[in-house]
Amino acid sequence: MSLDFLRKEGVNEDLIKGVEDYQKKYPIAEESKQRIPVPHFPFFGKEVWEDALSALLCGQNLLLVGPKATGKNVLAENLAQTFGRPMWNVSFHINMDAAAMLGTDTFKNGQVEFRPGPVYRCAQEGGFGVFDEINMARNEAMAVLHSLLDYRRTIDIPGYEMLKVNPACRFIATMNYGYAGTREMNEALMSRFAVIKMDPIKEEPLTRLIRTEFPSMKKEAEQAFVQIFLDLEKKCKEAEISDKALDLRGLIDSLHLMQSGLEAHRALAMGITNKSFDEYEPALITDVINLHIPGEFERKDIFED
Repeated sequence: MSLDFLRKEGVNEDLIKGVEDYQKKYPIAEESKQRIPVPHFPFFGKEVWEDALSALLCGQNLLLVGPKATGKNVLAENLAQTFGRPMWNVSFHINMDAAAMLGTDTFKNGQVEFRPGPVYRCAQEGGFGVFDEINMARNEAMAVLHSLLDYRRTIDIPGYEMLKVNPACRFIATMNYGYAGTREMNEALMSRFAVIKMDPIKEEPLTRLIRTEFPSMKKEAEQAFVQIFLDLEKKCKEAEISDKALDLRGLIDSLHLMQSGLEAHRALAMGITNKSFDEYEPALITDVINLHIPGEFERKDIFED
């Protein structure tokens, strides 16, 4: 995200100056520019920006913790773009092992060669490495990264040379605590990160997000869709429905369907309601939608153009 955006968010000017100094200190190679992400959505939130920038400017690794729809991956992309660094994304799962992260031997031109993995390339080229859902990984798999994530900043590949991590390199992990399939992070791994607990999106940043994505949306419709999401969030918090309905991507996708001409209730069914396969939950979600969106709500009722 541009530094002007950070200034409009009211981010501390010392931190913005720190980003400028970082960019001058670590110029990006031309061939790496294609890996700099271009986020589809900006991240709104002055305090979270300041916390994240402070940690990364100090050379620390960052762990973003929060439930669905808090913008963890959006923030990670925004940070990589703001610092102007190439990004490697590693999605963790139960079968992730060291070879998938660091690299493995391959047979090429009659010889055995080392084929670097995403974490190795990120460390070598000074990128931003994003460990998505880090608590889905087995602790024994993550243990191979301990020397990478602490003061040593090295990767030792057995049979090959030790790699010293490029000083521009940073690592950002995301974690949805208590999410199905996740596990506890051990203390040794947790201690290698500065942690930001991210709250569910609030009314003001959600309104700004929808307004940025759909500038021609009528204000009444904008408020109705914001309220639908906030009401679903409240029902999730009170355990009336599961968090399957709390799908910000699904809401945005539904609004795109409406913009293309699909009737509002049918679009919201595709983006949100139909993602629940419970016997009773879809009816509760539909009640929330009916409360804010009248039947036969069409494109002309939602958009100005």
